[in-house]
Amino acid sequence: MTAALTLESLSKRYGGFDAVRDLSFQVPKGSICGFLGPNGAGKTSTLRMILGLQEASAGRIDILGAPNGRFVRDRIGFLPEERGLYKKMTPVEAIAFFGALKGLPMNDGKKRAKLLLEQQGLGAAQKKKMKELSKGMAQKVQLIAAVVHKPEFVILDEPFSGLDPMNQQGLEEMIRGLAADGATVLFSTHVMQHAERLCDKVVLLARGKKAFEGSVDEAKATSPRFLDLDGAITPEAAAALPGVAGVETLSDQDGVRRLKIALAPGAGGQETLKAAFLNGLDVRGFALKEPTLHDAFIGLTGDHPDQAVTPSEAVQ
Repeated sequence: MTAALTLESLSKRYGGFDAVRDLSFQVPKGSICGFLGPNGAGKTSTLRMILGLQEASAGRIDILGAPNGRFVRDRIGFLPEERGLYKKMTPVEAIAFFGALKGLPMNDGKKRAKLLLEQQGLGAAQKKKMKELSKGMAQKVQLIAAVVHKPEFVILDEPFSGLDPMNQQGLEEMIRGLAADGATVLFSTHVMQHAERLCDKVVLLARGKKAFEGSVDEAKATSPRFLDLDGAITPEAAAALPGVAGVETLSDQDGVRRLKIALAPGAGGQETLKAAFLNGLDVRGFALKEPTLHDAFIGLTGDHPDQAVTPSEAVQ
């Protein structure tokens, strides 16, 4: 499949701090790609280099056949992490204005704005001022403003930040709709659940370096399955069971523990449970769990996706 975006050995250095180091990956045309990592991992710096808002210290970028987004700006839609629309404008005026900046005639922009607002359940808000809208509504308006000119490539920087679950779901539907209409979508996030539901491909970033590139299923396959056991069982007894790669105590109240057991590669969990019962262990409850993208991220990077990386950590 042809790539809409290719990065080769991309690096960005701020003084003595390497924000991005030797980063290479591709985003196929028409796909949804999640660019994942904790806050401070280098995601925003990478997006700014792709867009041509910052100059790379080293490496090569190819986006829609151009060396950076400045050369194809009218074919790109961008939702920055720092939100902002003119508060005294109506949603229709704001969307049409941003469309005009990308070459869309103002009248066409207003027509598309009204249609898109109706499709997103914001028809009643068309004549309100932006300052009167809720945060979720304003964020939808800003995404519409970023894509009203029907871009081929859409870049979203932490699009779900600060939204309640209902608005997060609505935003996910909008992103799926963009891809269904033929656009390529690259979005950065530190929330693994969104990427797990949306993405054809993910790129995991840790301390400025790529830790993984592939499908969600391929990422999850790098992490073990888990077995949760409840009962009067010591971690040492659980660790001695067959097929166990590691044991974590999730809770311990009056000797009744909840243990999270990481299974060894290839272990299905049945042998482990059978041995627990045959050995007379006090098992009061159990659940076999498939790995999540969150589990895979921690295993591949050693970081927690919600934990910010400091500059001193990133250069170690």
